[in-house]
Amino acid sequence: MLHALQLASLEELTARTVPASIRMEAPLQVPPAASETEVMQELADLAARNQVFRSFIGMGYHDCVTPAIIQRNILENPGWYTAYTPYQAEISQGRMEALLNFQTLVTDLTALPVANSSLLDEGTAAAEAMTLCRRALGRSGEARDVLLVDGGCHPQTIAVVRTRAEPLGIELQVGDWQAFQFSERVFAVLIQYPDTSGAVHDYAALCQQAHAAGALVIAATDLLALTLLKPPGEWGADVAVGSAQRLGVPLGFGGPHPAFMATREDHKRHLPGRIIGVSRDANGQPAMRLALQTREQHIRREKATSNLCTAQVLLAVTASMYAVYHGPRGLHSIAARMHAQAAHLAAALETMGCELHAADFFDTLRVRPQLRTVAKVLAAARTHGVNLRDFGDGTVGIALDETVTEADLHSVVQAFGGGAANFDEAAASEPAALPTELQRTSEYMQHPVFTRYHSETELLRYIHRLQSKDLSLTTAMIPLGSCTMKLNATAEMAAISWPGFARLHPFAPADQTRGTQKCFRGWRNGCRQ
Repeated sequence: MLHALQLASLEELTARTVPASIRMEAPLQVPPAASETEVMQELADLAARNQVFRSFIGMGYHDCVTPAIIQRNILENPGWYTAYTPYQAEISQGRMEALLNFQTLVTDLTALPVANSSLLDEGTAAAEAMTLCRRALGRSGEARDVLLVDGGCHPQTIAVVRTRAEPLGIELQVGDWQAFQFSERVFAVLIQYPDTSGAVHDYAALCQQAHAAGALVIAATDLLALTLLKPPGEWGADVAVGSAQRLGVPLGFGGPHPAFMATREDHKRHLPGRIIGVSRDANGQPAMRLALQTREQHIRREKATSNLCTAQVLLAVTASMYAVYHGPRGLHSIAARMHAQAAHLAAALETMGCELHAADFFDTLRVRPQLRTVAKVLAAARTHGVNLRDFGDGTVGIALDETVTEADLHSVVQAFGGGAANFDEAAASEPAALPTELQRTSEYMQHPVFTRYHSETELLRYIHRLQSKDLSLTTAMIPLGSCTMKLNATAEMAAISWPGFARLHPFAPADQTRGTQKCFRGWRNGCRQ
Protein backbone atom coordinates (compact mmCIF):
# COMPACT_ATOMS: atom_id res chain seq x y z
CA MET A 1 0.00 0.00 0.00
CA LEU A 2 2.78 2.43 0.91
CA HIS A 3 4.53 1.64 -2.37
CA ALA A 4 1.37 2.30 -4.39
CA LEU A 5 0.89 5.64 -2.60
CA GLN A 6 4.58 6.47 -3.00
CA LEU A 7 4.99 7.00 0.74
CA ALA A 8 7.96 6.02 2.84
CA SER A 9 6.23 5.03 6.10
CA LEU A 10 2.98 4.73 8.03
CA GLU A 11 3.99 7.89 9.89
CA GLU A 12 4.08 9.78 6.59
CA LEU A 13 0.68 8.33 5.64
CA THR A 14 -0.74 9.51 8.96
CA ALA A 15 0.75 12.98 8.52
CA ARG A 16 -0.76 13.26 5.03
CA THR A 17 -4.26 12.07 6.02
CA VAL A 18 -4.90 13.18 9.62
CA PRO A 19 -5.13 16.96 10.20
CA ALA A 20 -2.48 18.26 12.58
CA SER A 21 -5.14 19.94 14.74
CA ILE A 22 -6.49 16.57 15.85
CA ARG A 23 -3.31 14.53 15.62
CA MET A 24 -1.73 13.44 18.88
CA GLU A 25 2.01 14.07 18.77
CA ALA A 26 3.00 12.60 22.14
CA PRO A 27 2.86 8.83 22.64
CA LEU A 28 -0.05 7.38 24.61
CA GLN A 29 0.62 7.12 28.31
CA VAL A 30 -0.17 3.46 28.76
CA PRO A 31 1.41 1.04 31.23
CA PRO A 32 3.87 -1.53 29.93
CA ALA A 33 2.56 -4.81 28.56
CA ALA A 34 1.81 -7.53 31.10
CA SER A 35 1.81 -11.29 30.83
CA GLU A 36 -1.40 -13.28 31.18
CA THR A 37 -0.33 -14.41 34.65
CA GLU A 38 0.28 -10.81 35.71
CA VAL A 39 -3.09 -9.70 34.33
CA MET A 40 -4.90 -12.48 36.17
CA GLN A 41 -3.16 -11.50 39.40
CA GLU A 42 -4.09 -7.85 38.91
CA LEU A 43 -7.73 -8.82 38.35
CA ALA A 44 -7.64 -10.99 41.46
CA ASP A 45 -6.23 -8.06 43.46
CA LEU A 46 -8.99 -5.76 42.19
CA ALA A 47 -11.69 -8.31 43.03
CA ALA A 48 -10.22 -8.66 46.53
CA ARG A 49 -10.59 -4.89 47.07
CA ASN A 50 -14.34 -5.21 46.60
CA GLN A 51 -16.48 -6.27 49.57
CA VAL A 52 -19.30 -8.64 48.72
CA PHE A 53 -22.20 -7.96 51.09
CA ARG A 54 -25.66 -9.52 51.01
CA SER A 55 -27.39 -6.89 48.89
CA PHE A 56 -31.09 -6.47 49.63
CA ILE A 57 -31.21 -3.07 47.91
CA GLY A 58 -33.42 -4.20 45.02
CA MET A 59 -34.30 -1.50 42.45
CA GLY A 60 -34.48 -4.18 39.76
CA TYR A 61 -31.17 -5.86 40.67
CA HIS A 62 -31.10 -9.08 42.69
CA ASP A 63 -28.55 -11.68 43.66
CA CYS A 64 -29.33 -15.09 42.22
CA VAL A 65 -27.97 -18.58 41.75
CA THR A 66 -26.36 -19.31 38.40
CA PRO A 67 -26.61 -23.10 38.16
CA ALA A 68 -23.14 -24.61 37.70
CA ILE A 69 -24.29 -26.43 34.57
CA ILE A 70 -25.16 -23.06 32.99
CA GLN A 71 -22.21 -21.09 34.32
CA ARG A 72 -19.65 -23.59 33.07
CA ASN A 73 -21.31 -24.55 29.78
CA ILE A 74 -22.72 -21.21 28.61
CA LEU A 75 -21.48 -18.17 30.50
CA GLU A 76 -17.86 -19.35 30.58
CA ASN A 77 -17.94 -21.36 27.35
CA PRO A 78 -16.27 -19.82 24.25
CA GLY A 79 -18.61 -21.90 22.11
CA TRP A 80 -21.31 -19.46 23.26
CA TYR A 81 -19.48 -16.24 24.07
CA THR A 82 -17.40 -16.04 20.87
CA ALA A 83 -20.24 -16.74 18.43
CA TYR A 84 -21.15 -13.82 16.17
CA THR A 85 -24.48 -12.01 16.09
CA PRO A 86 -26.96 -14.44 14.44
CA TYR A 87 -27.36 -12.63 11.13
CA GLN A 88 -26.63 -15.82 9.16
CA ALA A 89 -29.34 -18.28 10.11
CA GLU A 90 -27.55 -21.33 8.72
CA ILE A 91 -24.67 -20.97 11.21
CA SER A 92 -26.74 -19.70 14.16
CA GLN A 93 -29.45 -22.31 14.69
CA GLY A 94 -28.35 -23.13 18.24
CA ARG A 95 -28.48 -19.59 19.59
CA MET A 96 -31.66 -18.90 17.68
CA GLU A 97 -33.39 -21.82 19.37
CA ALA A 98 -32.17 -20.63 22.78
CA LEU A 99 -33.46 -17.12 21.97
CA LEU A 100 -36.77 -18.55 20.79
CA ASN A 101 -37.02 -20.16 24.24
CA PHE A 102 -36.36 -16.71 25.74
CA GLN A 103 -39.14 -15.17 23.66
CA THR A 104 -41.53 -17.98 24.63
CA LEU A 105 -40.69 -17.49 28.31
CA VAL A 106 -41.42 -13.76 28.05
CA THR A 107 -44.68 -14.08 26.13
CA ASP A 108 -45.95 -16.77 28.51
CA LEU A 109 -45.12 -14.87 31.70
CA THR A 110 -46.33 -11.45 30.49
CA ALA A 111 -49.43 -12.88 28.71
CA LEU A 112 -48.62 -10.77 25.66
CA PRO A 113 -48.36 -12.56 22.31
CA VAL A 114 -45.15 -11.13 20.80
CA ALA A 115 -41.70 -10.61 22.36
CA ASN A 116 -38.33 -9.67 20.93
CA SER A 117 -35.15 -11.66 21.55
CA SER A 118 -33.78 -9.38 24.28
CA LEU A 119 -32.59 -5.80 24.68
CA LEU A 120 -29.87 -3.91 26.57
CA ASP A 121 -31.40 -3.26 30.02
CA GLU A 122 -34.67 -2.29 31.70
CA GLY A 123 -34.13 1.47 31.45
CA THR A 124 -33.46 1.49 27.70
CA ALA A 125 -36.26 -1.06 27.16
CA ALA A 126 -38.67 1.37 28.85
CA ALA A 127 -37.39 4.18 26.64
CA GLU A 128 -37.85 2.00 23.54
CA ALA A 129 -41.39 1.19 24.72
CA MET A 130 -42.07 4.93 24.96
CA THR A 131 -41.20 5.46 21.29
CA LEU A 132 -43.04 2.27 20.29
CA CYS A 133 -46.26 3.58 21.81
CA ARG A 134 -45.95 6.90 20.04
CA ARG A 135 -45.35 5.20 16.69
CA ALA A 136 -48.15 2.70 17.26
CA LEU A 137 -50.70 5.50 17.57
CA GLY A 138 -49.83 6.72 14.06
CA ARG A 139 -50.83 10.26 13.24
CA SER A 140 -52.62 10.52 16.58
CA GLY A 141 -49.32 9.80 18.31
CA GLU A 142 -47.49 12.49 16.35
CA ALA A 143 -49.83 15.08 17.87
CA ARG A 144 -49.32 13.77 21.43
CA ASP A 145 -46.18 14.61 23.37
CA VAL A 146 -46.75 13.63 27.02
CA LEU A 147 -45.71 10.42 28.75
CA LEU A 148 -47.16 9.91 32.23
CA VAL A 149 -44.68 8.11 34.51
CA ASP A 150 -45.54 6.75 37.92
CA GLY A 151 -43.16 7.88 40.65
CA GLY A 152 -43.09 4.25 41.77
CA CYS A 153 -40.92 3.27 38.80
CA HIS A 154 -37.25 2.57 39.52
CA PRO A 155 -35.41 5.91 39.64
CA GLN A 156 -32.74 4.85 37.14
CA THR A 157 -35.48 3.86 34.67
CA ILE A 158 -37.09 7.27 35.00
CA ALA A 159 -33.69 8.91 34.44
CA VAL A 160 -33.01 6.95 31.24
CA VAL A 161 -36.49 7.58 29.85
CA ARG A 162 -36.16 11.29 30.62
CA THR A 163 -32.83 11.45 28.77
CA ARG A 164 -34.27 9.68 25.72
CA ALA A 165 -37.44 11.79 25.76
CA GLU A 166 -35.77 15.20 25.73
CA PRO A 167 -34.39 15.23 22.15
CA LEU A 168 -37.67 13.76 20.89
CA GLY A 169 -39.68 16.63 22.30
CA ILE A 170 -41.54 14.34 24.69
CA GLU A 171 -42.58 15.75 28.06
CA LEU A 172 -42.40 13.48 31.08
CA GLN A 173 -44.96 14.07 33.81
CA VAL A 174 -43.92 12.06 36.87
CA GLY A 175 -46.46 11.58 39.65
CA ASP A 176 -48.82 9.23 41.48
CA TRP A 177 -50.53 6.86 39.02
CA GLN A 178 -53.77 7.14 41.00
CA ALA A 179 -53.92 10.86 40.24
CA PHE A 180 -53.10 10.72 36.52
CA GLN A 181 -55.14 12.96 34.24
CA PHE A 182 -55.36 11.89 30.60
CA SER A 183 -55.40 14.96 28.40
CA GLU A 184 -55.33 14.87 24.59
CA ARG A 185 -51.55 15.28 24.74
CA VAL A 186 -50.94 11.97 26.58
CA PHE A 187 -49.88 9.07 24.36
CA ALA A 188 -48.84 6.53 27.02
CA VAL A 189 -48.34 5.80 30.71
CA LEU A 190 -45.41 3.96 32.34
CA ILE A 191 -45.98 2.00 35.56
CA GLN A 192 -43.94 -0.50 37.61
CA TYR A 193 -45.34 -3.91 38.64
CA PRO A 194 -44.38 -4.50 41.47
CA ASP A 195 -43.24 -0.93 42.05
CA THR A 196 -39.84 0.17 43.32
CA SER A 197 -41.11 0.05 46.93
CA GLY A 198 -42.31 -3.51 46.45
CA ALA A 199 -46.02 -2.64 46.40
CA VAL A 200 -48.30 -4.56 44.06
CA HIS A 201 -51.18 -2.55 42.64
CA ASP A 202 -54.24 -3.42 40.58
CA TYR A 203 -53.86 -1.33 37.41
CA ALA A 204 -56.92 -2.64 35.53
CA ALA A 205 -58.96 0.54 36.03
CA LEU A 206 -55.99 2.69 35.01
CA CYS A 207 -55.66 0.73 31.76
CA GLN A 208 -59.34 1.25 30.99
CA GLN A 209 -58.96 4.96 31.66
CA ALA A 210 -55.88 5.20 29.43
CA HIS A 211 -57.47 3.29 26.56
CA ALA A 212 -60.61 5.40 26.76
CA ALA A 213 -58.38 8.45 26.27
CA GLY A 214 -56.58 6.87 23.30
CA ALA A 215 -53.35 6.21 25.24
CA LEU A 216 -51.34 3.02 25.69
CA VAL A 217 -49.97 1.42 28.86
CA ILE A 218 -46.37 0.28 29.46
CA ALA A 219 -45.70 -2.02 32.42
CA ALA A 220 -42.14 -2.43 33.69
CA THR A 221 -42.27 -5.76 35.45
CA ASP A 222 -40.42 -8.72 37.01
CA LEU A 223 -40.61 -12.09 35.23
CA LEU A 224 -40.15 -14.12 38.41
CA ALA A 225 -42.95 -12.20 40.14
CA LEU A 226 -45.26 -13.02 37.22
CA THR A 227 -45.23 -16.70 38.19
CA LEU A 228 -47.42 -15.62 41.12
CA LEU A 229 -48.96 -12.33 39.98
CA LYS A 230 -51.66 -11.73 37.40
CA PRO A 231 -49.69 -10.90 34.23
CA PRO A 232 -49.82 -7.46 32.56
CA GLY A 233 -51.46 -8.78 29.40
CA GLU A 234 -54.45 -9.94 31.46
CA TRP A 235 -55.09 -6.61 33.16
CA GLY A 236 -54.75 -4.43 30.07
CA ALA A 237 -51.11 -3.45 29.54
CA ASP A 238 -50.11 -2.94 25.90
CA VAL A 239 -46.35 -3.32 26.41
CA ALA A 240 -44.34 -5.12 29.09
CA VAL A 241 -40.62 -4.48 29.66
CA GLY A 242 -38.08 -5.39 32.28
CA SER A 243 -34.87 -7.20 33.10
CA ALA A 244 -34.35 -10.96 33.13
CA GLN A 245 -31.22 -10.57 35.29
CA ARG A 246 -32.53 -12.49 38.27
CA LEU A 247 -32.98 -15.57 36.10
CA GLY A 248 -29.46 -16.80 36.70
CA VAL A 249 -27.48 -13.77 35.46
CA PRO A 250 -24.94 -12.39 37.97
CA LEU A 251 -25.37 -8.86 39.35
CA GLY A 252 -22.06 -7.76 37.86
CA PHE A 253 -22.29 -4.25 39.37
CA GLY A 254 -25.29 -3.52 37.15
CA GLY A 255 -24.57 -5.35 33.94
CA PRO A 256 -24.50 -6.53 31.32
CA HIS A 257 -28.00 -7.95 31.74
CA PRO A 258 -30.72 -9.06 29.31
CA ALA A 259 -33.86 -6.97 29.02
CA PHE A 260 -37.14 -8.00 27.42
CA MET A 261 -40.08 -6.40 25.66
CA ALA A 262 -43.44 -7.93 24.80
CA THR A 263 -46.45 -6.35 23.17
CA ARG A 264 -49.71 -7.05 21.37
CA GLU A 265 -49.96 -8.33 17.79
CA ASP A 266 -51.09 -4.92 16.52
CA HIS A 267 -47.76 -3.38 17.54
CA LYS A 268 -45.30 -6.12 16.52
CA ARG A 269 -43.87 -4.17 13.57
CA HIS A 270 -42.97 -1.35 15.94
CA LEU A 271 -40.88 -3.61 18.20
CA PRO A 272 -37.19 -2.71 18.42
CA GLY A 273 -34.49 -5.35 18.16
CA ARG A 274 -35.06 -8.76 16.60
CA ILE A 275 -37.68 -11.48 16.61
CA ILE A 276 -36.70 -15.12 16.09
CA GLY A 277 -39.23 -17.03 14.04
CA VAL A 278 -39.67 -20.67 13.01
CA SER A 279 -39.69 -21.44 9.29
CA ARG A 280 -38.72 -24.46 7.14
CA ASP A 281 -35.49 -25.13 5.31
CA ALA A 282 -35.03 -26.41 1.75
CA ASN A 283 -35.67 -29.96 2.97
CA GLY A 284 -38.89 -29.03 4.70
CA GLN A 285 -37.38 -29.31 8.19
CA PRO A 286 -38.12 -26.74 10.92
CA ALA A 287 -35.49 -23.99 11.01
CA MET A 288 -35.02 -20.75 12.91
CA ARG A 289 -34.58 -17.39 11.22
CA LEU A 290 -34.58 -13.70 12.04
CA ALA A 291 -38.22 -13.06 11.25
CA LEU A 292 -38.14 -9.34 11.97
CA GLN A 293 -35.28 -6.87 12.30
CA THR A 294 -36.02 -3.22 12.84
CA ARG A 295 -32.59 -1.75 13.47
CA GLU A 296 -31.49 0.98 11.07
CA GLN A 297 -28.46 -1.05 10.00
CA HIS A 298 -30.74 -3.69 8.51
CA ILE A 299 -33.51 -1.72 6.84
CA ARG A 300 -34.05 1.74 5.39
CA ARG A 301 -33.36 4.40 7.99
CA GLU A 302 -36.82 5.95 7.70
CA LYS A 303 -38.40 2.55 8.38
CA ALA A 304 -36.22 1.69 11.38
CA THR A 305 -37.68 1.69 14.87
CA SER A 306 -34.36 1.72 16.71
CA ASN A 307 -30.61 2.09 16.32
CA LEU A 308 -30.07 -0.04 19.40
CA CYS A 309 -27.30 -2.54 18.69
CA THR A 310 -26.83 -4.54 21.86
CA ALA A 311 -29.20 -7.42 22.55
CA GLN A 312 -27.15 -9.18 25.26
CA VAL A 313 -27.58 -12.53 23.54
CA LEU A 314 -25.21 -14.42 25.86
CA LEU A 315 -27.13 -13.23 28.92
CA ALA A 316 -30.53 -13.86 27.29
CA VAL A 317 -29.39 -17.42 26.55
CA THR A 318 -28.27 -17.77 30.18
CA ALA A 319 -31.70 -16.61 31.41
CA SER A 320 -33.53 -18.85 28.97
CA MET A 321 -31.53 -21.90 30.06
CA TYR A 322 -32.23 -21.04 33.71
CA ALA A 323 -35.94 -21.21 32.85
CA VAL A 324 -35.50 -24.43 30.85
CA TYR A 325 -33.61 -26.01 33.78
CA HIS A 326 -36.10 -25.02 36.49
CA GLY A 327 -39.29 -25.25 34.43
CA PRO A 328 -42.61 -23.69 35.48
CA ARG A 329 -42.78 -25.58 38.77
CA GLY A 330 -39.23 -24.65 39.71
CA LEU A 331 -39.71 -20.95 39.00
CA HIS A 332 -43.02 -20.94 40.87
CA SER A 333 -41.36 -22.66 43.83
CA ILE A 334 -38.55 -20.08 43.95
CA ALA A 335 -40.99 -17.19 43.73
CA ALA A 336 -43.34 -18.67 46.34
CA ARG A 337 -40.46 -19.19 48.79
CA MET A 338 -39.32 -15.59 48.35
CA HIS A 339 -42.84 -14.24 48.87
CA ALA A 340 -43.29 -16.37 51.99
CA GLN A 341 -39.99 -15.10 53.39
CA ALA A 342 -41.04 -11.51 52.71
CA ALA A 343 -44.44 -12.10 54.35
CA HIS A 344 -42.85 -13.63 57.45
CA LEU A 345 -40.32 -10.81 57.65
CA ALA A 346 -43.11 -8.24 57.35
CA ALA A 347 -45.04 -9.91 60.16
CA ALA A 348 -41.96 -9.96 62.37
CA LEU A 349 -41.20 -6.29 61.77
CA GLU A 350 -44.82 -5.33 62.50
CA THR A 351 -44.59 -7.04 65.90
CA MET A 352 -41.70 -4.64 66.58
CA GLY A 353 -43.87 -1.61 65.80
CA CYS A 354 -42.49 -1.02 62.30
CA GLU A 355 -44.85 0.48 59.73
CA LEU A 356 -45.18 -1.20 56.33
CA HIS A 357 -45.51 1.01 53.27
CA ALA A 358 -47.82 -1.47 51.49
CA ALA A 359 -49.97 -4.40 52.52
CA ASP A 360 -49.57 -6.21 49.21
CA PHE A 361 -46.07 -7.08 47.98
CA PHE A 362 -44.07 -9.82 46.27
CA ASP A 363 -40.51 -9.93 47.62
CA THR A 364 -39.74 -6.34 48.61
CA LEU A 365 -40.73 -4.34 51.69
CA ARG A 366 -40.55 -0.64 52.46
CA VAL A 367 -40.51 -0.17 56.22
CA ARG A 368 -40.52 2.74 58.65
CA PRO A 369 -38.41 1.63 61.65
CA GLN A 370 -39.71 2.12 65.18
CA LEU A 371 -36.97 0.99 67.57
CA ARG A 372 -34.04 2.61 65.73
CA THR A 373 -33.35 5.45 63.36
CA VAL A 374 -32.77 4.67 59.69
CA ALA A 375 -29.07 5.48 60.06
CA LYS A 376 -28.72 3.01 62.93
CA VAL A 377 -30.68 0.32 61.04
CA LEU A 378 -28.44 0.67 58.00
CA ALA A 379 -25.30 0.66 60.13
CA ALA A 380 -26.44 -2.37 62.12
CA ALA A 381 -27.27 -4.22 58.91
CA ARG A 382 -23.80 -3.55 57.58
CA THR A 383 -22.26 -5.10 60.69
CA HIS A 384 -24.09 -8.27 59.59
CA GLY A 385 -22.74 -7.91 56.06
CA VAL A 386 -26.11 -6.77 54.66
CA ASN A 387 -26.95 -3.75 52.49
CA LEU A 388 -30.44 -2.27 52.70
CA ARG A 389 -31.96 0.60 50.72
CA ASP A 390 -32.31 4.09 52.17
CA PHE A 391 -35.29 5.87 50.60
CA GLY A 392 -34.20 9.13 52.21
CA ASP A 393 -37.57 9.79 53.85
CA GLY A 394 -37.29 7.78 57.04
CA THR A 395 -38.07 4.43 55.39
CA VAL A 396 -35.87 1.46 54.54
CA GLY A 397 -36.16 -0.97 51.62
CA ILE A 398 -35.58 -4.73 51.91
CA ALA A 399 -35.59 -6.70 48.65
CA LEU A 400 -35.26 -10.46 49.05
CA ASP A 401 -33.98 -12.91 46.45
CA GLU A 402 -33.54 -16.63 45.86
CA THR A 403 -30.26 -16.76 47.82
CA VAL A 404 -31.82 -15.57 51.12
CA THR A 405 -31.45 -17.85 54.13
CA GLU A 406 -33.09 -17.88 57.55
CA ALA A 407 -29.84 -16.47 58.98
CA ASP A 408 -30.13 -13.50 56.60
CA LEU A 409 -33.66 -12.80 57.82
CA HIS A 410 -32.51 -13.00 61.44
CA SER A 411 -29.81 -10.43 60.59
CA VAL A 412 -32.37 -8.04 59.09
CA VAL A 413 -34.67 -8.31 62.12
CA GLN A 414 -31.72 -7.69 64.43
CA ALA A 415 -30.74 -4.62 62.40
CA PHE A 416 -34.17 -3.16 63.15
CA GLY A 417 -33.62 -3.74 66.88
CA GLY A 418 -35.36 -7.08 67.30
CA GLY A 419 -34.16 -10.61 67.88
CA ALA A 420 -34.22 -13.91 66.02
CA ALA A 421 -37.24 -14.91 68.10
CA ASN A 422 -39.31 -12.16 66.48
CA PHE A 423 -38.82 -13.76 63.08
CA ASP A 424 -39.14 -17.36 64.29
CA GLU A 425 -42.52 -16.63 65.89
CA ALA A 426 -43.78 -14.97 62.70
CA ALA A 427 -42.43 -17.79 60.53
CA ALA A 428 -44.38 -20.35 62.55
CA SER A 429 -47.64 -19.03 61.08
CA GLU A 430 -48.97 -19.26 57.55
CA PRO A 431 -47.66 -16.36 55.39
CA ALA A 432 -50.17 -13.78 54.23
CA ALA A 433 -51.38 -14.51 50.70
CA LEU A 434 -51.57 -12.11 47.81
CA PRO A 435 -55.06 -10.68 47.17
CA THR A 436 -57.17 -13.02 45.04
CA GLU A 437 -57.64 -10.42 42.31
CA LEU A 438 -53.84 -10.11 41.91
CA GLN A 439 -53.04 -13.83 41.89
CA ARG A 440 -52.12 -15.57 38.67
CA THR A 441 -54.50 -18.34 37.57
CA SER A 442 -53.40 -18.86 33.96
CA GLU A 443 -50.83 -21.46 32.93
CA TYR A 444 -47.41 -20.62 31.53
CA MET A 445 -44.30 -22.31 30.10
CA GLN A 446 -46.27 -25.29 28.77
CA HIS A 447 -43.97 -25.89 25.78
CA PRO A 448 -42.13 -29.24 26.11
CA VAL A 449 -38.72 -27.50 26.21
CA PHE A 450 -39.58 -26.29 29.73
CA THR A 451 -40.32 -29.80 31.02
CA ARG A 452 -37.66 -32.01 29.39
CA TYR A 453 -34.32 -30.84 30.74
CA HIS A 454 -34.52 -30.72 34.53
CA SER A 455 -31.60 -33.04 35.19
CA GLU A 456 -28.02 -31.86 34.79
CA THR A 457 -27.24 -34.56 32.25
CA GLU A 458 -30.22 -33.79 30.04
CA LEU A 459 -29.56 -30.06 30.10
CA LEU A 460 -25.86 -30.64 29.38
CA ARG A 461 -26.75 -32.64 26.28
CA TYR A 462 -29.28 -30.05 25.15
CA ILE A 463 -26.80 -27.18 25.55
CA HIS A 464 -24.15 -29.01 23.55
CA ARG A 465 -26.62 -30.03 20.81
CA LEU A 466 -27.43 -26.36 20.32
CA GLN A 467 -23.77 -25.31 20.51
CA SER A 468 -22.85 -27.78 17.77
CA LYS A 469 -25.24 -26.01 15.38
CA ASP A 470 -23.40 -22.67 15.67
CA LEU A 471 -20.22 -21.24 14.24
CA SER A 472 -17.92 -19.76 16.85
CA LEU A 473 -14.23 -19.19 17.39
CA THR A 474 -14.02 -22.78 18.60
CA THR A 475 -14.72 -24.02 15.06
CA ALA A 476 -13.55 -21.30 12.65
CA MET A 477 -12.45 -17.71 12.25
CA ILE A 478 -15.32 -15.23 11.92
CA PRO A 479 -14.39 -12.47 9.43
CA LEU A 480 -17.32 -10.26 10.43
CA GLY A 481 -17.89 -7.26 12.63
CA SER A 482 -16.04 -5.90 15.61
CA CYS A 483 -18.77 -5.34 18.19
CA THR A 484 -18.68 -8.83 19.66
CA MET A 485 -16.81 -10.73 22.33
CA LYS A 486 -15.28 -13.13 19.83
CA LEU A 487 -11.84 -11.51 20.07
CA ASN A 488 -11.70 -11.38 23.86
CA ALA A 489 -8.88 -13.42 25.37
CA THR A 490 -9.89 -16.13 27.82
CA ALA A 491 -8.08 -14.25 30.59
CA GLU A 492 -10.33 -11.23 29.96
CA MET A 493 -13.46 -13.35 30.38
CA ALA A 494 -12.31 -15.40 33.36
CA ALA A 495 -13.16 -12.79 35.97
CA ILE A 496 -16.80 -12.19 35.00
CA SER A 497 -18.02 -14.96 37.28
CA TRP A 498 -15.67 -14.30 40.21
CA PRO A 499 -17.79 -13.29 43.24
CA GLY A 500 -15.68 -10.16 43.79
CA PHE A 501 -17.06 -8.79 40.53
CA ALA A 502 -20.16 -10.87 39.83
CA ARG A 503 -22.03 -10.33 43.10
CA LEU A 504 -21.68 -6.55 43.41
CA HIS A 505 -24.94 -4.59 43.45
CA PRO A 506 -24.75 -1.41 41.30
CA PHE A 507 -25.97 0.73 44.19
CA ALA A 508 -23.74 -0.81 46.84
CA PRO A 509 -21.89 1.76 48.99
CA ALA A 510 -18.75 3.13 47.31
CA ASP A 511 -16.45 1.80 50.04
CA GLN A 512 -17.49 -1.74 49.06
CA THR A 513 -16.63 -1.34 45.37
CA ARG A 514 -13.09 0.06 45.48
CA GLY A 515 -11.68 -2.56 43.12
CA THR A 516 -14.26 -1.92 40.42
CA GLN A 517 -13.96 1.83 40.90
CA LYS A 518 -10.23 1.54 40.29
CA CYS A 519 -10.99 -0.22 37.00
CA PHE A 520 -13.31 2.63 36.03
CA ARG A 521 -10.70 5.25 36.85
CA GLY A 522 -8.19 3.44 34.66
CA TRP A 523 -10.60 3.30 31.74
CA ARG A 524 -11.61 6.93 32.23
CA ASN A 525 -8.02 8.14 32.31
CA GLY A 526 -7.20 6.10 29.23
CA CYS A 527 -10.16 7.50 27.31
CA ARG A 528 -9.16 11.05 28.16
CA GLN A 529 -6.07 10.61 26.04
